[in-house]
Amino acid sequence: MKNNKALDFYQIDSGYNLDLPYIGEGLRAGFPSPAEDHNLESINLTRELIHHPNTTFMARVVGDSMIDANIHEGDILIIDRSLDFQDNDVAVCFINGEFNIKYIERTNDELFLVSANPKYPKIKVEAEDNFILWGVVTYIIHKPNNKKRRL
Repeated sequence: MKNNKALDFYQIDSGYNLDLPYIGEGLRAGFPSPAEDHNLESINLTRELIHHPNTTFMARVVGDSMIDANIHEGDILIIDRSLDFQDNDVAVCFINGEFNIKYIERTNDELFLVSANPKYPKIKVEAEDNFILWGVVTYIIHKPNNKKRRL
């Protein structure tokens, strides 16, 4: 699919299922739990993350306009084109020849594309704009940020 400066797109390979070991009872993020045996189950990431394979795409983020939404350059987005948009959804939009990832904000009869980084202005979608709400971001995959660890 077309590359651009905001996102690099990838189509889902729906014939591939990725089963990985999974700790079904969860891991504690608070105090440690007493030592106990964890039962390893299996999780299929394709089934878990992709509910509509024919309308789902992945894209890699390029840029920092959504950094305060915890979406960073290099993150992988899972985007479902079959979902209806709701206010404040993170969405992939096509406007005047470019893909963007933004919050969608509706006020009265106006539609805005809003970044999660104050250095980028809110974009008002005008009637003459070539605009498509392309898909809703359903998951964000990124590496943990070890640099923000408090010591």
